[in-house]
Amino acid sequence: MSFYSRHVFFCCNQRDGTRVCCNDRGASELRDYAKQRVKALDLAGPGKVRINQAGCLDRCEEGPCLVVYPEAVWYTYVDRADVDEIIEEHLRHGRVVERLRI
Repeated sequence: MSFYSRHVFFCCNQRDGTRVCCNDRGASELRDYAKQRVKALDLAGPGKVRINQAGCLDRCEEGPCLVVYPEAVWYTYVDRADVDEIIEEHLRHGRVVERLRI
């Protein structure tokens, strides 16, 4: 059995220059928000959910993006409401949020 039921990686890459990157669109702030929400909802910890920062996931042009394992479902998001929907639907109830899927 896996140590976590789901592992979420937020791309928090910061690029120099003109190339698009997830961190320019608030990825680190929204990752921190997701960590707080998952903890507040008692979804965090061994056997539950882990929220992590990743370096470049190489989909920044579609981002900001995150990926949920073990399902390997990729999402984009814009704001806290989108992150809340991913937490509630996917992390809590196991339902993929199709409108945010990439």
